[in-house]
Amino acid sequence: MIPIQPEENGTKEKSTEFSLVRVNGTWIRKVGRMTNKDSVQHVSAAKILESSRETGTTWTVVSPIVFSYKVTETMGLLDPSNDTLLYGHVSNPQQLEDMHQSIMPLKRFVVVDLEVHRLYGAKLNEYLKAKNVTYKLLALPTVEENKSIDMVLEILEEINKFSLDRRTEPIIAIGGGVCLDIVGLAASLYRRRTPYIRVPTTLLSYIDASVGAKTGVNFANCKNKLGSYIPPVATFLDLTFIQSVPRRHISNGLAEMLKMALMKHKGLFELLEQHGPFLLDTKFQADKDENDSDLEQLGSQATRIAITTMLEELAPNLWEDDLNRLVDFGHIVSPELEMKILPSLLHGEAVNIDMSYMVYVSKESGLLTEDEKRRIISCMEGLELPVWHPVCTMELIQKSLQDRLKHSGGMLRMPLPVGLGQAEIFNSISPETLRNAYKEWCEELQTSKVDP
Repeated sequence: MIPIQPEENGTKEKSTEFSLVRVNGTWIRKVGRMTNKDSVQHVSAAKILESSRETGTTWTVVSPIVFSYKVTETMGLLDPSNDTLLYGHVSNPQQLEDMHQSIMPLKRFVVVDLEVHRLYGAKLNEYLKAKNVTYKLLALPTVEENKSIDMVLEILEEINKFSLDRRTEPIIAIGGGVCLDIVGLAASLYRRRTPYIRVPTTLLSYIDASVGAKTGVNFANCKNKLGSYIPPVATFLDLTFIQSVPRRHISNGLAEMLKMALMKHKGLFELLEQHGPFLLDTKFQADKDENDSDLEQLGSQATRIAITTMLEELAPNLWEDDLNRLVDFGHIVSPELEMKILPSLLHGEAVNIDMSYMVYVSKESGLLTEDEKRRIISCMEGLELPVWHPVCTMELIQKSLQDRLKHSGGMLRMPLPVGLGQAEIFNSISPETLRNAYKEWCEELQTSKVDP
């Protein structure tokens, strides 16, 4: 029992903390804090706080929500000898054994990007048939222009017709970041939460969209304004998908990789600075013709560092309760820029233009040296990323910063590099610094190639 405490208005409040204990199939509350060591019965991690005053009673529910999800590298995901796509999300050995021994065929609802279906549809069908899976394959044009609630509803209509078990038959999304975001939102809405699996097929989604919890669609001409925080039960990463991605889209993904390098990992920056063109040329595939074994493994090394650093930032803050996020670097101005000229810029290209300007802000603020600034811009250009765009005006930047203040608790929370592989969050950047940085940015880079 928590002691009675007088309130400012003279009334008294009596507060009691209750644990929740399962007894004979039902939950009952018991006074005080209990653990599973205190009783043979199961004690929930949740608790109820009850506060009584003369005016009435208030119940406060404290219920921890824990998610576990896997991010698993594999090779040959669509090879019938590989069970990962169907069973890789299962962690419980008994559940896995039961699934293998069941006489009932597996059921899977699969949403695949239309272009990915063109490239891998036949192989995917062969895989599911070889595994004796009852399935529905829905191919959709999941591009940024179609990233809307209408497509979510279209998916939900088909899921409802297919009749999934909402706990044991995960929806599978195969495609780029837009596909993964849309399907994730649909899964989070169907029966309030249906498990889903992500299979990224672009470099950008491989290291970014696939490893977090966010889902979303565009709304009211704003990027990802509708969405949820529901992670997949698993993400399966197969680098061989990246070999069919056009060069521009490889470059697009490298922007998010460079973001993590600038924020957290100098070694990754130096890898991209030295070997970025090689990764573009080889599309992150192991080059067996190379005599240097280190070069052969560059693709997997770079993606692993990017994913590890991304998970370090996302896992402790999966629901973004803390709005100070280093992973927001490159995402201050880019949402407005990307939506304004959609579909001219890919997401990573818009992010890189944002990062390029912010590098100049860091230099103007005394956080980066001139040499560091030049190395970063040179690395961006080596990755064939745009570093300037005429639509990214000072007016657009100011509007983006105002939106940032509005949606970030009245604080700027601007991540900026303070060296190579180091960053801090800043809440106060003077208008003069922003203008001077913009002026120098335009003077030095506006002659850069604009059209990808």
